[in-house]
Amino acid sequence: MKLILESIEKKIKHLKLQNTLINPIVILSAFVFVSCENVKEEPKALPNIVLLLADDLGYGDLGSYNKNSLVPTPNLDKLASEGIRFTNAYCPVSVCSPSRYALMTGTYPFRSWKRNGVLSNYEPSMMDEGQLTLPQMLQQTGYTTAGFGKWHLGATFPTLDGEKPAGYGKFKAENNGANIDLKKPISNGPIDQGFENWYGFSCASECWIMNGNNIVAALGHEFYNIDSAKGKEHIKIIPSNQYLEVVTKKSIGFLRDHVRQKKENPFFLYFAPYVPHVPLSVSDEFIGTTAAGLYGDYVSELDSAIGKILTMVDSLGQAENTIILFASDNGSQFQRTGVHIDLTNSGNNLSELIEKDQNKKEHHPNGNLKGSKWTIWEGGVRTPFIAKWPRKIPQGAKSDKIFALNDVFTTLGSIINFDMPANMAVDSYDQSMNLLGEEKDVRKSVVVQSSNNLMGLRKGRWKFIAPENDIVQGQLYNLYEDESESNNLIIENSNMANEMHQELSDIISKNVALE
Repeated sequence: MKLILESIEKKIKHLKLQNTLINPIVILSAFVFVSCENVKEEPKALPNIVLLLADDLGYGDLGSYNKNSLVPTPNLDKLASEGIRFTNAYCPVSVCSPSRYALMTGTYPFRSWKRNGVLSNYEPSMMDEGQLTLPQMLQQTGYTTAGFGKWHLGATFPTLDGEKPAGYGKFKAENNGANIDLKKPISNGPIDQGFENWYGFSCASECWIMNGNNIVAALGHEFYNIDSAKGKEHIKIIPSNQYLEVVTKKSIGFLRDHVRQKKENPFFLYFAPYVPHVPLSVSDEFIGTTAAGLYGDYVSELDSAIGKILTMVDSLGQAENTIILFASDNGSQFQRTGVHIDLTNSGNNLSELIEKDQNKKEHHPNGNLKGSKWTIWEGGVRTPFIAKWPRKIPQGAKSDKIFALNDVFTTLGSIINFDMPANMAVDSYDQSMNLLGEEKDVRKSVVVQSSNNLMGLRKGRWKFIAPENDIVQGQLYNLYEDESESNNLIIENSNMANEMHQELSDIISKNVALE
């Protein structure tokens, strides 16, 4: 407006110099002329993005997904009421690293060098050289990117002797970190994959916490230690029951500093806490606060932490132009929890799984779904997925369309008008129309995978699980009628099973997903 007024004044002075009679009509004409000449359509502001990723949280933990949940999750339930929740969203692998790879690259993990299972200690990045990641895409579009919590997608650690880090390729080693050079930066970690700001560990069993590329602290873990490491005088030990609070405060600090510095570029916050993964390191404040036992207390503490982040987004005046996304990396490892069940020393192992029963005083983290983390059943691969974007995403909406964590990449790319290279995010679909409540069958199918490499395909109402080595028989379930996968229909529907088996094989053998 100031520029318009200045232009009008110049026009009037010009007319005076020409001894032209000045009247209101002339002034109005000048205003209209200059307005049309100077006012251009402002480019639409890119939305901020907050991506919240829980670790081993079940489909049935949230009240918005399971009316029988014994865990109070008021903040996540409120988020669901203010946005859209997907009821057929997939991880698509029932363990950590591969699902995070799908999220960060828009690509199925069986296309990476780590075709199945999770990364062990000190293994290198799952991403190929030159492979575009979600934070890189956002960074290239002008976002300030920050991540806090857990990476678990690999990094290269410097060593004192030039050899591989002690404990390489294992999940637990007595000499863990013995030859790590703690004074040199890591490489090919979160910073090199698109995060301008990072605070967190790569893998919990390694223990090391990085600020940027520098190792500055270590997780005080109940299962793992850094006793053999040398030159660790500067390393701060953060007890595991304080880690959630630390990364929550750092996330809030990033949001506050970004806005207060009045940076014009939007922000991307990736909040990936180590919760409710075992060990169940609940802070003293939350122990004993739910009817779902220690596990429920941990989920409740996570909900509280997320509530603090969402409150900060709102208090900074950023809520209206911020997309909030929430999901879990796989299902819960627990079939049942409760105050009468001692989970204090629970290990990260399928062999310790306790089957659920009909006790109404027990909480079922995966709801009515069969299976758990590690398995190919729905309890392992289906995730709650919630999205909120005020005035764009309808409030209180629900979608039963098939969605995969792979799709976050291309969906956000579409929203920010990113020109996606043809050979990137090859298994990712643009689901922006479904986020906005249009309800379209964008994704026809999704490949699902267990930790021991069983492969399956969800398509429409059907879920097919491929046979393997004559040990695991082929299976086919109608999830519309049998969500708990209790009635194998493969004999009666052999043609459908054969078609899905062929489609699964075609997707796996090709470098791109089938249309």
